[in-house]
Amino acid sequence: MATEAKAEAEAALGYEQARDELIEVVRRLEAGGTTLEESLALWERGEELAKVCRRWLEGARARLDAALAREEHEEEAAAGED
Repeated sequence: MATEAKAEAEAALGYEQARDELIEVVRRLEAGGTTLEESLALWERGEELAKVCRRWLEGARARLDAALAREEHEEEAAAGED
């Protein structure tokens, strides 16, 4: 049940929101000064955010590929009508 809630929360994050939070996580890790436990928690959050960003980018790529394929198909159909 907790995994479902976590997945729903991640799905609700927009790309820009996840990216911005990931940038902040990386900044905090690079700055240092956190305990081992805090660093591990930040690392885990960063991994989750990176997955969210990757899913958004993969979805965008799929939409672009579909649009390009549709456009190519329409151009081929129009050329066949000539």
